[in-house]
Amino acid sequence: MSGATDMLDRRDTVDMTAAAMMVGLTLSWGLNYVAAKVSYAGYDPVFVSIARSILGGLCVLGWCRLRGIKLFEADGTLIVGAAVGVLFGVEFLFLYIGLEYTTVARNTLLVNTMPFWVLVGGHFLLGERINARKLGGLVLAFCGLLAVFSDGIVAGKDATLTGDLLSLVSGILWALTSIVIKRSKLVGTSAEKLLLYQLAGAAIVGALVMPFAGPPIRAFAALPTLALMFQSFYIVAFTYVLWFWLLTRYPAAGLSSFAFLSPVFGVLCGAVLLGEPLTIRIFLALALIAAGLIIVNRPARRQPTV
Repeated sequence: MSGATDMLDRRDTVDMTAAAMMVGLTLSWGLNYVAAKVSYAGYDPVFVSIARSILGGLCVLGWCRLRGIKLFEADGTLIVGAAVGVLFGVEFLFLYIGLEYTTVARNTLLVNTMPFWVLVGGHFLLGERINARKLGGLVLAFCGLLAVFSDGIVAGKDATLTGDLLSLVSGILWALTSIVIKRSKLVGTSAEKLLLYQLAGAAIVGALVMPFAGPPIRAFAALPTLALMFQSFYIVAFTYVLWFWLLTRYPAAGLSSFAFLSPVFGVLCGAVLLGEPLTIRIFLALALIAAGLIIVNRPARRQPTV
């Protein structure tokens, strides 16, 4: 009965309710970068990645148990799931460590170049050819990257090259993770199981790196702890599950068209909540990357039938 109900609930287009939810989700994901930055006042970035993954993963496990979602049946995804988990774990280490050495605005812009690296990787690895429209989006994104790095040269101490490069590599690893999923049996597994593979990988990779990082707790305080809880229970356990729910009821292409809002909100939240400086180059990079995302995610026009 649940499968039949899901089919009846399926929508062909993104309605106002879904649009409002997507705006809320992308705003939340923008706030996530700020929360991570705030949590560093009390906790090491590697520890934040571990704690976020474990706490959020426990909540997702509870959700799956409540919904009767089977996770531990043999489906041939264990090996590739472990590989994706390692990729995800390394990706988040680069993201979280990079964020400590650069601004929220620059980090969110560089990490959210992921769709463009997916496009490039898909062209060479998946046989998904880049058409003229998508090539235009790539060119805009590349110009946005140039704007970000040129701003770093001017900004000097406000943003370091190390943090920028780590953030950029995080976006590339995110894209590689997506490509591996597309080329494996994971493409057919439940979104919740896929998320748990990634959270488990992030926790394990983080635990292996933790002995080489700084002290896990820098200074126990209320605000950094609340920021860590926000990431664990709200971002991981709530917004990701809501995203999965939306994917089961609305077309993925329509939902993906809201992707450009995530870097927009990340840049604005960094400026409003953390007082980060916004330069002309950052606004230019934001405009170029957002425009590129819109062009890349815009569905192709259907040819009229005769």
